[in-house]
Amino acid sequence: MNLPEFAVKPVAADRLPELLRRMPKAELHIHIEGSLEPELIFALAQRNALALPYASVEALRSAYAFSNLQSFLDIYYAGASVLLKEQDFYDMTRAYLRRAAQDNVVHAELFFDPQTHTARGVSMETVINGLHRACVDAEAERGISASLIMCFLRHLSEDDAFATLEQALPFRDKLIGVGLDSGELGNPPEKFARVFVRCRELGFHLVAHAGEEGPPAYVWTALDLLKVERIDHGVQASKDAALMQRLATSRIALTVCPLSNLKLCVFPELAGHNLRQLLDAGLLATVNSDDPAYFGGYINENFTQTFAALDLSARHAYTLARNSFEASFIDASAKRRHIDRLNACFETFCQETGPA
Repeated sequence: MNLPEFAVKPVAADRLPELLRRMPKAELHIHIEGSLEPELIFALAQRNALALPYASVEALRSAYAFSNLQSFLDIYYAGASVLLKEQDFYDMTRAYLRRAAQDNVVHAELFFDPQTHTARGVSMETVINGLHRACVDAEAERGISASLIMCFLRHLSEDDAFATLEQALPFRDKLIGVGLDSGELGNPPEKFARVFVRCRELGFHLVAHAGEEGPPAYVWTALDLLKVERIDHGVQASKDAALMQRLATSRIALTVCPLSNLKLCVFPELAGHNLRQLLDAGLLATVNSDDPAYFGGYINENFTQTFAALDLSARHAYTLARNSFEASFIDASAKRRHIDRLNACFETFCQETGPA
């Protein structure tokens, strides 16, 4: 991508965090249940008369020490147990969108896991209506657009995924796509080949988690068999030169989540993250927060910590923000409006700060 002149001007290191904060951006990899802060978990538990296995907010937060994806998922599913009523899903989503708007997220595509809730007797209608109503209200009040992507839990069966799809079809007008998440190891994409064929026939956008803890082969399969349009995470792709070339040539986006990768020990330290390698190879990489309540940072924290650790520049900031709009599922005119707004932000910032 040829960058405009203002996007390649150097920005002093001490001013870069301000630019990262101010620039408009889209978030494409956010599990809405993973935005449940401990304070809200306790408030919803009290409202729904539920007992939690933690004595306090502080005790719950102190349990957020994860050694791998599964150790996180165990606590993640426990936290989601407080979501019972439509208002609970609404309050959770509004809380995230309020925070996202403060980080200058102008569009978000929210993952949600209905099987986590329907297995507890919560209806699909309750889940989707609560989430969707919050998205509608947030756009009206804060100008942030948000869409819903329903994810299948890959540790469950494909038959269970088909049943979930059928339950969701009466509400298909409230969904833009389907995805695949949960424990990756031992649950390859091909396990869900038939249900993704059906989702494609129904006209849904298709995404899948692949190449987080799983091997590059999972990314190949997600592309070739599931026919996904984006790869969620995908950081293991750097181990396969042919895959890197394909992703760059095809402009298949990777929704990278740096602080999540650090928290789940995908990389031992942020300075060793491969985001810069992905960008330098021409991949359509983006920055996202994944499960911010659990991983220590919303999207701007992911930007600022990662940029400091990898010594990234304003040029990388522009590329990542623009990539987020290019990779989104909004229409072409909306993409153009957001990119124009991004351009204006960078031009104004450069005029304010002058040469680095």
